[in-house]
Amino acid sequence: MELQQRLHLSSNLLSHHLEVLEQVDLIERSRSSGDGRRRYVHLKRGTLDGLGLGSKHAARRALFVCTANSARSQLAAALWVRMTGTPASSAGTHPATEVHAGAIAAARSAGLDLTRAAPKKLAAKATRAALVITVCDRAHEELAPPDTWLHWSIPDPVPLGTRAAFTATLLELERRMTDFAASPTAAA
Repeated sequence: MELQQRLHLSSNLLSHHLEVLEQVDLIERSRSSGDGRRRYVHLKRGTLDGLGLGSKHAARRALFVCTANSARSQLAAALWVRMTGTPASSAGTHPATEVHAGAIAAARSAGLDLTRAAPKKLAAKATRAALVITVCDRAHEELAPPDTWLHWSIPDPVPLGTRAAFTATLLELERRMTDFAASPTAAA
C-alpha cells in the first residue's frame, strides 16, 4: 500500500511491475512479521552496483525504532555509532523491561557494549532526529510513519533466542548500514 500511494499506481499495475522485477532477480519480497497480510520489497544486494547513481549519504544523527527496544534497535544504534562516528539512539513503541541477553552477547562478540543500555519508550520529540529508521515491521505498521522515515524489515531474533539468530540480526544490520552509506543521496 505504501508503494502504491508513493508511486500513484493501481494495485494491479504495481503488482505486475513487482512481479517483473522479482522475475529478473532485482527484488525479493518478504511477509511482514507484524501484519502477515503485508509484504515488504527489498532490492537484492549488488543489483545496481556499478551504475554510478550518485554520491554517498552523509553520516547524521539516527534514531532506530522497534517494538520492544530490546534487540534490533539497540544493536542498530550501537553499530551506527561505530560505523559512522555520529550519535544514534533507539526507542520502542512498547519497550521491554531490559535489553535481551542474546543482544548483549551478540554485541559483545562484535566489539560493541550494550551492558548499560536500557529500553526506552519512543517520545514524539525523539522522532525529530535527522534520520529515523524503523527496524521492526510491527512498529512500522503501528506508527504509520511519514515518508521521510526509512524502514528496514529485520526479523526479530528474540522469539528464536539463539546465538545464531542474534548474530544474523547483527550481520543484517551491518549490511544494511553499509549499503545505506553507499547508496545515492537522492534516495534518502
